[in-house]
Amino acid sequence: MAQKGIHPVYKPSVITCACGNKVETYSTRGDFNTDICSNCHPFYTGKQKFVDAAGRIERFQKKYGRPSTLGGAGSDAPAGGGTDGPTS
Repeated sequence: MAQKGIHPVYKPSVITCACGNKVETYSTRGDFNTDICSNCHPFYTGKQKFVDAAGRIERFQKKYGRPSTLGGAGSDAPAGGGTDGPTS
C-alpha cells in the first residue's frame, strides 16, 4: 500500500507526563515529554490546580506599589477629579 521512500518512519514511542503517567503509542517523533495529560488535567479529574498565581500577584503589587488589600477608602478613585469619561 505505502510507497517506499516517501513516508516517514512510524515507530513505537512513549509519551511521559510531568505527573509520571506514561502512554505507549506510535509516532514519527519518538519519545517525548508533556506537561499535562488526561490523567492529571483538571477537566478530566474534576480537581482544581493552581499555578503559582499568588506569587505573581504579590510581585506585581510590590513592583507597581498597589495596596495589597482591596476596598480601602479611596483606593480605586481616579486622580483626575473623579470623572469616568471625557469632559465636554
